[in-house]
Amino acid sequence: MTDFLLVRHAINDWVKTGRLAGWTPGVHLNPDGQAQAQALGEHLAKTPLVAIYSSPLERTMETAEAIAAHHPKLRVQSLDDVGEVRYGQWQGKKLSHLRREKMWHTVQVYPSRAHFPGGEAIRQAQSRAVDALETLVAKHPTDRVVVVSHSDIIKLMVAHYLGAHLDMFQRIEISPASLTLIRLGANRPTIMRVNDTSYLPPANHRPARPSRWGRVRKIIHL
Repeated sequence: MTDFLLVRHAINDWVKTGRLAGWTPGVHLNPDGQAQAQALGEHLAKTPLVAIYSSPLERTMETAEAIAAHHPKLRVQSLDDVGEVRYGQWQGKKLSHLRREKMWHTVQVYPSRAHFPGGEAIRQAQSRAVDALETLVAKHPTDRVVVVSHSDIIKLMVAHYLGAHLDMFQRIEISPASLTLIRLGANRPTIMRVNDTSYLPPANHRPARPSRWGRVRKIIHL
């Protein structure tokens, strides 16, 4: 069986702009995010790992490198298919403006029908992300592997392996620098851990802020 340690990138200053980052280049971890990534790396320092994969965006690669710093025999391998949802024309736009779009409501209540203009459908993002994990299972059938990705992508993966309909994926919380563990083998998949942030600096254990999609969700520590 393959153990996937799914990691969301640590925090950055882009959220303060009130815009949707997507694949925008040059979005780096801020000092708090660097502290989170360091704590995550230390948490996984003694965990035997065979490979570290990451979305190619800067914020994910920097988080992955903080883990790799404790595993000198490994190098971070870029994997486009676990990259952020491609938001198309919504990328870089102010969330306050996007909330006026009809598609915003679809994303909230019926995401399986949401297709970002000039970008991809949410169901397409789920399919490519799940396909990426299944490809890695074939490559690492008995290994423990880290995959550093983004909130929505990890939520879509978790929903798939839970057997939950895509329209339920927004009910899952994936916090910055959190750890989610999924075990895939010949039998049914097992969700071992979801949204663990117990190892992060105390300052990061605060009530969840409203997400970019406008919901307030409870952080679950397992």
